[in-house]
Amino acid sequence: MSDRNDPLSPVEQAVRKRRRWVWAILIAVLAWLIYWLVAVNQYVVAQKSEQDHFLHGSIGAETASGLPYWVFKALPEIYRDKLGDEGWGRFGLITREGDDLPIGISRRVVTGVERVWFNCSLCHVGSYRLPGSDRQYLIAGAPSNNLRLQEMIVFLIEAGRDPGLTSDALMQGIKAAGGDLSWPERLIYRHLAFPRVKDRLQWVGERLAFIDRQEPWGPGRVDTFNPYKAIQFNFPMDQAHIGAAALNGASDYPAIWQQNPREGMNLHWDGNNDSVAERNLSAALGAGVTPVTVDRAAIQRVEDWMRHLPAPRFPGPVDAAKARQGEAYFARYCAACHGRGVPLEDGASPASAGTAGLDCAAPRPQPAGYSEYRTAAAPAANEVPPAPYGEGDFAYVPARPYDYDRGRYPCLGQTVPLARIGTDPGRWNSYTREFAAAQNLLYAGYPWRFHRFRKTDGYANHPLDGIWARSPYLHNGSVPTLRDLLEPAQARPALWYRGSDELDLDRVGYRSDAAAPGRLSPYDTARPGNSNSGHDYGVHLSDDQKAALVEYMKTL
Repeated sequence: MSDRNDPLSPVEQAVRKRRRWVWAILIAVLAWLIYWLVAVNQYVVAQKSEQDHFLHGSIGAETASGLPYWVFKALPEIYRDKLGDEGWGRFGLITREGDDLPIGISRRVVTGVERVWFNCSLCHVGSYRLPGSDRQYLIAGAPSNNLRLQEMIVFLIEAGRDPGLTSDALMQGIKAAGGDLSWPERLIYRHLAFPRVKDRLQWVGERLAFIDRQEPWGPGRVDTFNPYKAIQFNFPMDQAHIGAAALNGASDYPAIWQQNPREGMNLHWDGNNDSVAERNLSAALGAGVTPVTVDRAAIQRVEDWMRHLPAPRFPGPVDAAKARQGEAYFARYCAACHGRGVPLEDGASPASAGTAGLDCAAPRPQPAGYSEYRTAAAPAANEVPPAPYGEGDFAYVPARPYDYDRGRYPCLGQTVPLARIGTDPGRWNSYTREFAAAQNLLYAGYPWRFHRFRKTDGYANHPLDGIWARSPYLHNGSVPTLRDLLEPAQARPALWYRGSDELDLDRVGYRSDAAAPGRLSPYDTARPGNSNSGHDYGVHLSDDQKAALVEYMKTL
């Protein structure tokens, strides 16, 4: 038997050296695998149905902008004195029974920590109640009429500045929210997640400091592009670089159903892009996605679903005879710019009055692959009532078919010069040529790089499908009901209240009086960005004619 102190033979030395290399490689592979699984690879909660994916599916916003799951859960507990029992519902977020997170909040595991943040449905799920009822109905694709996004942003900024938000306070909040963290998770949240959250919220506060100078957006409205300028492009937003005219451009969230026939129309309120795909990617950036973190496949799944998502049918009674009278007025004064529903009765197809005096710009050149779209013009009287669409709280009867044919309606999808339409210029002022140029540099190097953004001369004419569910009206939501919109500007409500989701089935819109149910916010049309002027079409009609026109628009 050899002595242990005997020198190793050359063969033994080679074997030992080889073993060391094998172990070093195995350890390196294991370390890389752990690093990849924890710090690089991302895990997304898959959603089975298209509706669930829309409501809670990740689009990639969590990576750059998201909050750790338990921070999101803990903040309402830490700041219960401000949010009360409503929690995130204080800002209009809707949580359905059985859901862990509010609608519009998705989750993704990033660097080993589950994070949550916004997706498309945060801004595009509407709600309503019938008069005298407490039951809330939800509509996918409708404007989020009671989302208070500005208030939520300010809350998060103030939390980031709050010296009372410490790691100890966070751990207590997590415990109060039901979090039973393991000791590694406690270390991660206390020493890694918390400092990053504080730094990120303070960074956002610095970028969005101009919000303190803005008029309140109020429920159901958003400043689309000024935060976008600051966060995506670091545009200077101090008083020396942006005045009140461009600073106050808050507008209503749009409806996003039936995107397919809108392909090639001038999209966004000011018509600054005519590509549905670019519109959707741009909106994702506004939700917190970056060109690096975007989940293109997830957004494409939402887009494919929205292309044929039906508008909802009016939930109240409709006077058929009065609606038929109103159809003629709509054809004469509205259809050239907005399209129209298919005829209410077989053979009843009032002729449109052309452009009704409007100078419609020539259609913009369209990329290859764009095509016109029109619905089947089958009379509604001969239709089989459609089956409810959607699942659970989102089940509703689709609206009647709508005709989007831009060959028949030459101003549909075109912009109307600001001087002619006469509506508030704030939203238009906020979108500048410099910003459009910056947008067209986004996604450089990818097939989906932006190239269709431009500054326009006014606001775009959009289809009015499901118009009853898109109250209040005009781009800035300055007119509470359709009936009010048919009055001259000086006769429209000057001070009214947003925040109720109880429908006014007669005038068509949400209740806007001070006694309406809900958490109300005053809307003063004298404030910058809030003017209710312009769009003076139909104002000369008699009261009976206006009532008939509104009755017809219930059918769209």
